[in-house]
Amino acid sequence: MKAMVLAAGRGERMRPLTDELPKPLLSVNDKPLIAYHLEKLAAAGVTDVVINHAWLGEKIERMLGDGSQWGVSITYSPEPEGGLETAGGIIKALPTLGSEPFWIINGDVWTTIDFNRLPRHLGRDDMAHLILVDNPAHNKAGDFGIENGRLRAKSADNGSYTYAGIGLFRPQWFSGLPAEKLALRPLFEQAIATDSLAATLLTDCDWFDIGTPQRLAALDSKLRGANDLG
Repeated sequence: MKAMVLAAGRGERMRPLTDELPKPLLSVNDKPLIAYHLEKLAAAGVTDVVINHAWLGEKIERMLGDGSQWGVSITYSPEPEGGLETAGGIIKALPTLGSEPFWIINGDVWTTIDFNRLPRHLGRDDMAHLILVDNPAHNKAGDFGIENGRLRAKSADNGSYTYAGIGLFRPQWFSGLPAEKLALRPLFEQAIATDSLAATLLTDCDWFDIGTPQRLAALDSKLRGANDLG
């Protein structure tokens, strides 16, 4: 199977750090965020990786090269200036992703999730299988609920959890949609209405959305502290 790492965002909230470096190349504990994903993908046996980029994409290609340093083979999917948002970026990359379900990994998250735990198969009528985590402090309201392994709108009955930016997606879900600016959230909401999204809640892991310089610094401090203890 293949995986796509989303790396096209401008990272406005991370400025000035992202003025000269795309967000997935920012380092924690002396390693680029995206490198952690590449290592986890290789360890899970997923070595065909597509990476999209827009802002400072040439720096991503220059640093990661063909991916052999991490045991993967990288194909790049360049986007126009400003990017195509999440769904638009996936749609543009579809010709490189093949006809089988593929993993989507947000390039600006960090997690201890073992990628061997990620779903590799979809139910017959499912368009995707999303990973949810407990709500972090910056997203206390959460994104979605879960009921018997199905993604639901958040509610008192279904709970409220955060989408981890990780999931298994069926390429046919995007067939016929134009490769233009398109967010993923509306597609999630449409699919919830037709009960075509599976979900798994993982609570025994660390997960960080690196959305601000403060969160980046906190994660870096945490990892360095763990190294000192080790």
